[in-house]
Amino acid sequence: MVAAAALVLSGCLQNPNASGGGGAGGGGAGGFLDSGTADGDKVVTILGAFGGDEEKNFNASLADFEESSGIKIQYTGDQDFTTTIKQKVSAGDSPDIGLFPQPGGLLEFAAQKKVWPIDTYLDYDKLQSTLLPGFLDAGRYKGRVYGAPMRNAVKSIVWYPKAAYEKGGYNTAPSTIQQLQTDVADKIAAKGITPWCIGWGSDQATGWVGTDWVEELMLRMWGPDVYDQWTSHRIPFNDPRVVKALDEAAKFNKDPKMVLGGTKGVLNTKFGDAMTPAFSNPPKCMLHRQGNFATTFYPKNVQADLDNQVGIYVFPRFEGGYNGQAILGGGDLAGLFNGTDPDAKKVMDFITSDKFGAPWAKAGGWLSPHKTFDVNNYPNETTKKIADIANKASVLRFDGSDLMPKAVGSGTFWTEMVKWESGQSSQQTADNIEASWPKS
Repeated sequence: MVAAAALVLSGCLQNPNASGGGGAGGGGAGGFLDSGTADGDKVVTILGAFGGDEEKNFNASLADFEESSGIKIQYTGDQDFTTTIKQKVSAGDSPDIGLFPQPGGLLEFAAQKKVWPIDTYLDYDKLQSTLLPGFLDAGRYKGRVYGAPMRNAVKSIVWYPKAAYEKGGYNTAPSTIQQLQTDVADKIAAKGITPWCIGWGSDQATGWVGTDWVEELMLRMWGPDVYDQWTSHRIPFNDPRVVKALDEAAKFNKDPKMVLGGTKGVLNTKFGDAMTPAFSNPPKCMLHRQGNFATTFYPKNVQADLDNQVGIYVFPRFEGGYNGQAILGGGDLAGLFNGTDPDAKKVMDFITSDKFGAPWAKAGGWLSPHKTFDVNNYPNETTKKIADIANKASVLRFDGSDLMPKAVGSGTFWTEMVKWESGQSSQQTADNIEASWPKS
């Protein structure tokens, strides 16, 4: 996970070219640097973080476009994307396009005038009209947007073992978090089953699951505006509202009657194994709040029969909080380094549109960030339901720790949450993280 270091950088960003960023040969308008391959050479280079099957499915999704446009796309996957992209940009060897798994690096390049605002080469209003509400804000720096999403991830999902859950007669559409606790979790507990399946274990990254819980609750209790103030440090991390969100998260994560194995179970269970006890007969736990990627960790027999094995519903709103249905998510943001190349602009227009991704969607493991994407491309009803949850959301907000400075987002926020789960108070946890926030 990458820090949004650009959020604390100073400097004024100029408009590179109000009429569209300049065509081929337009050369660094407004102080922006030309990067990437030669303009108009029908070759476009892309650097991203995904490889393996994802790379294969990405390339498959580009095949028809390459054939019809005559543009050859050269994708390179690099698991150390964050380091590599910085090295390449610093050396003057930028790709034409970068696919950023977190917004921080993109915003840092925006502050350095290394990446082009999307309004210089895309139809901003058209894009805004089809995307999930709020998604473009993840790439916004000083009022302008520098990246457009090409993939979506939805975190605000509650999973349950379908047969056992339905046999128990539990509510399959709780409207509030309070109802989820009283009408579902308490009733599950009354039958001698621990309600929540939660695991935070992730080696050096242990704690990130806990940050997601706080982010979900900050968004639902206080709404997207306060959430934005929190992630950008316009309010301190130890604001009383953050402490209340931590206290609310404790009701799920720290109550031994609510979570399997209590606090030790949470910390000692790998996040990918958290749901496995739900598939025992009888289940040892029933509820799992995790992103759409959770299915890749479920037992093979469950994955092979997903629609019959699991049920889902949206992690609901908080009664007395934000009235709309908010979604915590993530994804990959495409940023253009070579703003004077018409070929690179055409590729950006395609990969950030609702026409991109059908082969990837059919293969599984990919969600479009567009409400207008044809959901019939998704391989099962579970994925279609996840897309429907996202499409009906009032607002989407990017994972908060990915928006914070690295020292916090993938540093003290993780480590202090582990201390919190081990018994540290919400107030102390918030105070410690606030004290760690970079001063410049």
